[in-house]
Amino acid sequence: MTLADVRSRLAGLEGRAYWRSLEELADTPDFKEYVHREFPDQASEFNDPAGRRTFLKLMGASLALAGVSACTRQPEEKLVPYVKQPEEIVPGRPLYYATAMPQGGVGVPLLAENHMGRPTKLEGNPEHPASLGASDILSQASVLNLYDPDRSRTVIERGDVKTWSAFVTAMQAAMTSHRALQGAGLRILTEPITSPSLVDQIHMLLEDLPQAKWHQWDAVYGARQGGAPGFDAIYHFAKADVVVSLDADFLGWGPAQLRYTKDFSSRRRLNTPADALNRLYVAEPVTTVTGANADHRVAVKAREIQDVVVGLATGVGVNVGAPAGTLADDVRSKWIPAVVADLKANAGKCVVVAGDHQPAAVHALARSINQQLGNVGQTVHYVAPIAASPADGTASIVDLVADMNAGKVDMLVMLGGNPVFNAPADLNFVGALDKVGLRVHLGTYVDETAERCHWHVNEAHYLEMWGDVRAFDGTVSLIQPLIAPIYDGHSALEVVGALNGTAKPGLDLVKDYWTRAFGGQTKDKWPLSDGNGRAFATADAFWRHTLHDGFISSTSSISTPPSTSYSAPAAPAVPAPVSPATGSGPSIEIVFRPDPHILDGRNANNGWLQELPKPLSKVVWDNVAYMNPRTAERLGISTYRVGNQNQELIDITLPGRRSPSRIPVWIMPGTADDVVAVHFGYGSKKSGRVGKDVGHNVFPLRSSTAPWFESGAQIAKSGETYLVASTQNHFAMEGRNPVRAVDLTEYRTNPQSVAALGHNRPPKTLTLYNPDEHQYNGNKWGMTLDLNACTGCGVCVAACVAENNIPVVGKVQVSKSREMHWLRVDTYYAGDANSPSAIYHQPVPCQQCENAPCETVCPVAATVHSDEGLNDMVYNRCVGTRYCSNNCPYKVRRFNFMLYADFYTPELYAQRNPDVTIRSRGVMEKCTYCVQRINHARIDAKTAGNPIADGAIVTACEQACPANAIVFGDMNDPNSRVAKLKAQERNYGVLEDLGTRPRTSYLAKVRNPNPAL
Repeated sequence: MTLADVRSRLAGLEGRAYWRSLEELADTPDFKEYVHREFPDQASEFNDPAGRRTFLKLMGASLALAGVSACTRQPEEKLVPYVKQPEEIVPGRPLYYATAMPQGGVGVPLLAENHMGRPTKLEGNPEHPASLGASDILSQASVLNLYDPDRSRTVIERGDVKTWSAFVTAMQAAMTSHRALQGAGLRILTEPITSPSLVDQIHMLLEDLPQAKWHQWDAVYGARQGGAPGFDAIYHFAKADVVVSLDADFLGWGPAQLRYTKDFSSRRRLNTPADALNRLYVAEPVTTVTGANADHRVAVKAREIQDVVVGLATGVGVNVGAPAGTLADDVRSKWIPAVVADLKANAGKCVVVAGDHQPAAVHALARSINQQLGNVGQTVHYVAPIAASPADGTASIVDLVADMNAGKVDMLVMLGGNPVFNAPADLNFVGALDKVGLRVHLGTYVDETAERCHWHVNEAHYLEMWGDVRAFDGTVSLIQPLIAPIYDGHSALEVVGALNGTAKPGLDLVKDYWTRAFGGQTKDKWPLSDGNGRAFATADAFWRHTLHDGFISSTSSISTPPSTSYSAPAAPAVPAPVSPATGSGPSIEIVFRPDPHILDGRNANNGWLQELPKPLSKVVWDNVAYMNPRTAERLGISTYRVGNQNQELIDITLPGRRSPSRIPVWIMPGTADDVVAVHFGYGSKKSGRVGKDVGHNVFPLRSSTAPWFESGAQIAKSGETYLVASTQNHFAMEGRNPVRAVDLTEYRTNPQSVAALGHNRPPKTLTLYNPDEHQYNGNKWGMTLDLNACTGCGVCVAACVAENNIPVVGKVQVSKSREMHWLRVDTYYAGDANSPSAIYHQPVPCQQCENAPCETVCPVAATVHSDEGLNDMVYNRCVGTRYCSNNCPYKVRRFNFMLYADFYTPELYAQRNPDVTIRSRGVMEKCTYCVQRINHARIDAKTAGNPIADGAIVTACEQACPANAIVFGDMNDPNSRVAKLKAQERNYGVLEDLGTRPRTSYLAKVRNPNPAL
């Protein structure tokens, strides 16, 4: 089928039609057969020797070493009781400690769940303004990194194992010689740093050695194209009626994602048809989570974002004086004027957001627009950058390499990162590094950079170390350890302390800094008070209070004096539009993006993140090259696939650079014409057993002059194919359109419009079984999922994996539809395949049906109905017939075809949730509404002599969700949140016409389009 055939099929559709993929849209006999067979041919066999070898290799992170054997007997374990039990520990009850996860130097505030001295789960800190209790995918999965058996375990000097004391002695000797030269040959390379205590230690070193230099490089968070803006923007989306995003994925990525999602989604939540909705416009080169949630989205090249912002600035009255760009006529003459009119009509209640991948000139113009409209101080604050390290990492590493090549660097200390793997290709960082006399590396793994250094120090995980970090809004959070370093690792703070001649533990260094800060003896003056503005009586009282809360509420950049007096540097001039390369056809623009899960490869050895479907494409265990169907057709590339077939491999060439490995194509609706988007982070040779040689290395294509987008690429078909595993077509509900969406005007005019979109719901009595068989005299659990609030970020899936001990199965098994996730997020498109008019996300857990088809077919009563309405699984009864899964119309049951759970890696024993049974081979499993949390709440309520209060039970997916899109509760309580939501006109059940009467229901999507568009 060609693209013309797809267009023809689209033209023939009537009414509302949603499609999950181009294959579903094509509706070929092959695809029908694929959907028909939930379990592929030979599903019980592992008949691919190469695939089996790969599966066996991936033992180290939640993958079974011996999972393909017939024996599934769990190994014996010995219990060692306490001689004297710690007073605060109650067996079976976890303790929670406030901490923070550094990500790109910025802190993500967390609460760590600790079971008898071992961290098992991370949640957001509900009191911290940067998260308000939510968490993201990276923080949910970070606990697995803690127990990774492939982490670096020792200090190494030139391949030999050394001690920490030997390293300290060697560093102090080296520093003695550098002091004689005032540090002229010393360079420090870090990722972005906001830690006040670490910055203080680095400044002490630089003051002692004034000729030394501090450089910064982070391929994800520190790279800039066209300069750094010189300021940080803090947005207040809860106050914005109109939002314009310019290549800014603020809902899907970044340190501020949690708070921004909470604020934005709060304006998408409808209680009545009369409630107001915000409106989102997005201009971007490739579809993102933010773009998928837009009311109006336009796909433009990354270099054309500058033209869009110039058009917007001119329209609102900012004197730009920039030349005209190359925008398409419909964007220039229709989209931009409509957006300008909406911005003017909502002056002071709108905001324009510039993405981090755009040049400083775009950020400056976005700021000018916000100032012109009176948004500054209302929907956005501009503050001094919170990172103390050099702001423009690209310029910084260019300067460092120049000094190394010139022989000016005698000693280089790299605190984190892997620049040998991810530095811009045109710099030849490896060649320059080899010219340095003494090379020191602190890192989590013995990676490419560690192997080329004289000294490597194993870095402690953030759950093992003391430290501090600032959140995106400037609020200082403390990092406190939950466990002693498993591999005796050390932090960057301790390494710099050693360089300063202060070989103290991290706790002493952090506490000393904040004790001095309390007395006003630090360079930075911090306003230290509690949440009510009260001063602390003593330094010890301040320290204990901060450890308990996890943060210092008075340190926000918005509330402290620097934000009121700060003024940005002069805005750079708007450069002339980038001219596309000349050639026989349209110029191809390459857009570089970090992988949303493994970033630049730092999380490559995390099996949870590798197997978590990526937003929109749902690709796992790989990176791919996105392009839209029109671009693919022009390049002669097939525009659709069936199931998990092989994809075409292409060669990408840029002037003077060529990727050493070919990369598979993925057709992504919504990508701009003549744009190919590639995600970096894959292809490392030294990332551990799970991540080694997974995916394709595209860093050799990335340059220091264009780290985020570049024109003039050449694309060539290789004639080869490659297996790409994606879950997008798995468990399809065969064209039944479970998503319901209406426009705001339609919903206000006719609140019953949502109900009219579905089939008639059969009456309760229309059943072969006794309709009154189950009487719920106590609790009656149910759940709602608000599609209007849900952004499709996927953190609910990650939280479910971490909470319920869900195993990883590997790429080949996923390609056979054997992934074990209890929850999935389906994505649906509407409209044209090149530029969809709308994109919808729908989380699908077990629907906990009242008339459950799974219960009636199980021959051994392994799936049963509880007296509170749950569809329970009795694992010990299950004999693996899979009748229940075949009979489930929602396709939410998962079967252990192999022994996927890892019973053999000792390091992983401590990671698992002790409240959840680990399933063995031959057992069916599914979402349980986190029944372990229900039982905890029931015991607490019974002990207190009270009924279970609304909100006392929070499922893992509900707790993690930054959009508050998931609500769980007692349907028997008319005052519960879930009962009130189910009473809304937007509430509906999926496949209600089957008579299953699902307990899990949805609130329909209500879009807010601009009538002018």
